Amino acid sequence: MTDHTYNAFFELHHRLPRQSPGSDATTRRLLAMAGSLPDRPRVLDLGCGPGRASLLLAAEAGAEVTAVDLHQPFLDELTEAAGARGLGDRIRTVRADMADLVGPGFDDGSYDLVWAEGSAYVIGFDTALRDWQRLLAPGGTMVVTDCVWTTGSPSAGARAFWDRQASLRPVAENTAAAVEAGCHVLGVLVQPDSDWDEYYVPLADRVAAADPSAPGMPEALAATREELEVRRRHGSEYGYAGYVLRPSDPRWRTRPETEADRDAVHGVVAAAFPTRAEADLVDALRADPGAWLPGLSYVAEAPDGSVAAHALLTRCLVGDAPALALAPVATAPDHQRAGAGRAVVRAVLDAARLRGESLVLVLGHPEYYPAFGFEPASRSGIRPGFEVPDEAMMALVLDDSVPVPTGMIRYPAAFGV
Repeated sequence: MTDHTYNAFFELHHRLPRQSPGSDATTRRLLAMAGSLPDRPRVLDLGCGPGRASLLLAAEAGAEVTAVDLHQPFLDELTEAAGARGLGDRIRTVRADMADLVGPGFDDGSYDLVWAEGSAYVIGFDTALRDWQRLLAPGGTMVVTDCVWTTGSPSAGARAFWDRQASLRPVAENTAAAVEAGCHVLGVLVQPDSDWDEYYVPLADRVAAADPSAPGMPEALAATREELEVRRRHGSEYGYAGYVLRPSDPRWRTRPETEADRDAVHGVVAAAFPTRAEADLVDALRADPGAWLPGLSYVAEAPDGSVAAHALLTRCLVGDAPALALAPVATAPDHQRAGAGRAVVRAVLDAARLRGESLVLVLGHPEYYPAFGFEPASRSGIRPGFEVPDEAMMALVLDDSVPVPTGMIRYPAAFGV
């Protein structure tokens, strides 16, 4: 790209509300999926563009935002908008390359939330996850959106365009890459088609009004028109997805159980509960081929290699639709309240996502499980076949592209309900 074309491209994009598909509603949903944040959280917005997300995070999350972009005019737009909204003391702009974050403000553990809407493709999704984790404080969260295939068989026309722009993958492959990078997946959101309109409608208006005789503008206009046309023809084949991620706790190694772990798992579960009933339940579920799913019984190891915690997902039904039941979850008494239970729950939920499961149910403490994204099951029209406090019966949707079933939960026989 020549300097003239580069400048013309940015001339087309100046003063647009967004530089990638998105919406304030999507930003809010991703923020909610990130869970609770500290008061005045420290946020790093990478590839911020004119800063629509930065402004929302500062105003609605009370965040102290460091907004990073290489294009100074975008940063100037953000500074102007922040001042006009009374947020000038909450947003600091930094001209920097997000592929080379060094110097003051980019120390390890500096941020509670790293945010990147529509920008990670510049360095690649895998590279972004690998390099940006170090910036998070303990318990910090990363939110990254990326363009993905939404069909298993993209057309030649769509591939021909996107192969020149970025390496698109299906949602599940990015999810697997996040887990491989050492992250737990708190949530995945496939953005609605309307998010593209918020970007492309103003851009199309700008294209129509542009001066085609300006230096570099013919090339910039041709590239932008091609992008708009590909979206018109092939928009059902790709979209943006947001990933809400948290680095795994390095204190606890998590993995699927092996046959050699069975006695240790039984001992941990028995020790964690007042009776042996839950330990016997695990054994009974293991013996039920209709309930047991290999690879969804997970353990967390203590530093000495012993089993510190266990979490189990087995097959259940909502009506006639398949779902998963999370039960039991147990932590050895010596390791309780140290993060082992949280680590093993997140790990087994990640494993369920990678299997393509879409719904998990749990009957448990309403003050504990919402941290993993669980909400009252009744909100989705799901109910147990026995009396239980509404807030204690919870559901977690792993894949919101699949319709959530409604009806009564049917547990394996071992549960005795």
